[in-house]
Amino acid sequence: MLGQQANSQVQGTSYKIGNGMPAMSPTPGMVSPSSTSVPPLVPSGSPMTPTGAVITTTAPQFEQSYIENILRLNLGKFGTFYMTYEGNKEWNARIFQGIIEAAGRDHIIISDPKTGRRIMLLMVNFDYATFDEPLLYQYPGVVGNFPQAPSR
Repeated sequence: MLGQQANSQVQGTSYKIGNGMPAMSPTPGMVSPSSTSVPPLVPSGSPMTPTGAVITTTAPQFEQSYIENILRLNLGKFGTFYMTYEGNKEWNARIFQGIIEAAGRDHIIISDPKTGRRIMLLMVNFDYATFDEPLLYQYPGVVGNFPQAPSR
């Protein structure tokens, strides 16, 4: 019944089926729903015009200022990492020292330069870290925000 009538009556209320617009046939440049074409790959965050054309930009791409990104900028540096483990009866807080080997969203991998032993630390337990040397730090949108030698 719905396919044969444009309107339906339910307790005195009139409902229109569809949006009331005439059906359009695809014109050149339009993609019909049954088409198998795939849109072009577009870099994430690229601006587009109202017609869908991608605007190429040469703006520098910066990583966002998250702890893992700051640690990634400082791979190879020796640091002291302070961790807290709630509910652990053996050790509630621990201190780890080592060279930053890798950093991900949920973990840090450090290595002990004396033994070569590698330790994976979970970011959920991370409190803070200290370093005895300047860190590379690049805040999003700020060009060349690298540390200078401390004045003494």
